[in-house]
Amino acid sequence: MKTLERVEQKAVKAGKRSLITFRLGELFCGPGGLGIGAFSSKVQTDDSAYEVWHAWANDYDSDTCKTYVRNICPDDPASVICCDVRELNIEKLSPIDAFAYGFPCNDFSIVGEQKGFKGKFGPLYTYGINILDYFKPKFFVAENVGGIATANDGKSFKKILSDLENAGNGYRLTAHLYKSEEYGIPQTRHRVIIVGIKQSFNLRFQVPVPTTLRKYKTAKEALENPPIAKNAPNNDTIVQSQTVVERLKYIRPGQNAWTADIPNELKLNVRGAKLSQIYRRLDPDKPSYTLTGSGGGGTHGYHWDEPRALTNRERARIQTFPDSFIFEGAKESVRKQIGMAVPPRLSEVIFSAVLNTFARIEYDYVNPNIGEESSLFNNIK
Repeated sequence: MKTLERVEQKAVKAGKRSLITFRLGELFCGPGGLGIGAFSSKVQTDDSAYEVWHAWANDYDSDTCKTYVRNICPDDPASVICCDVRELNIEKLSPIDAFAYGFPCNDFSIVGEQKGFKGKFGPLYTYGINILDYFKPKFFVAENVGGIATANDGKSFKKILSDLENAGNGYRLTAHLYKSEEYGIPQTRHRVIIVGIKQSFNLRFQVPVPTTLRKYKTAKEALENPPIAKNAPNNDTIVQSQTVVERLKYIRPGQNAWTADIPNELKLNVRGAKLSQIYRRLDPDKPSYTLTGSGGGGTHGYHWDEPRALTNRERARIQTFPDSFIFEGAKESVRKQIGMAVPPRLSEVIFSAVLNTFARIEYDYVNPNIGEESSLFNNIK
């Protein structure tokens, strides 16, 4: 089987196969959702093995960085630089072959004002462009919320794509709106993921076909198969007021505070927008709705049977973090880390497809010209 010519790549002998490694750098790394998937993805041909290795990562949140170190690089804590990306000296970072970043999505989210580039977080994607210009990695993976494609009438997205395409020595892009529930994640979490491969390789990344289309993994399957051990890390329950407990008793699985038949004394006194996630209970026969990393009362995600909020370990299960993955920090910090992360399982799907692309291994991929199931942005070069 023909493999990619080893241009600019370092290979070491691993048994009978040459080991081809891609050293990964990350900005806005979070607790490691993208990283776990990347480092779990391994591809082999008859004569070569392809893997992604950790080089360095950056995030501004102390608990998040501690979580990343504990679970991904406990023997190299200095490789996780905890600081504001605007203060990061990229010239002191080690060389990389691959780059990943889920740049902050607050200003592109469908929840909120969609400020785009005018917001506090919109321009932060440019720090990823700086990395691409400086290191010129062989490929990159960028992630953001689905709302980025329509923010500012789509102008923000076009600008981001143009900047990514022209960064470094030029990248060939493939952007796609991934629906996590179609890839074995028990959650309807929809995210735009952009994969760029150096144009000089003359390779095109193809979106892998969904593996669980219309055969979604349910919330009940995620939390009960296998059951979560009572003493599992990050599994403490949240103490709820009696009012909340009583309110939840009137909300059936899949309902929220607005759709349930709740007595007047237990109803919420809210005017204006009424978000569907408020006190919404999971439906055991469907994937979870999108779990968020922030929000006040009523936004924690609620069990379908027991009148309580989900534990952080349950949220982590729904996000496909392994039970062995331990989050650092207080409960709300952990909730934020989980809610902001990329599902590791989805990340593994993406990175495995990237490695297959470099190894020239054929795999089933989405045909953008057939049907409406594809959310591929056809204007990507």
